[in-house]
Amino acid sequence: MSEQQNRDLANGGASDEETPVAEMGFEAARDELIQVVRMLESGGQDLDTSLTMWERGEELAARCEEHLDGARKRIDKVLAQRDGGEDSE
Repeated sequence: MSEQQNRDLANGGASDEETPVAEMGFEAARDELIQVVRMLESGGQDLDTSLTMWERGEELAARCEEHLDGARKRIDKVLAQRDGGEDSE
């Protein structure tokens, strides 16, 4: 299987170019991560394909964490301002 086919498989079978993880919003990264996990759990892929999918899944999970961390910081900032706490950064 070619690298493009591996990427397409990890991208839910889409034939379009793979979106760089760093450019993905939370929902897109989460949805693709769900697809990757489902495909890995279902099995049937060769080792190289599984490893490629796992690596993509790790990148997607890290991107989701970045978005969640950013949201957490925004919430903390608003709560601190509302409560008369810390100044904004």
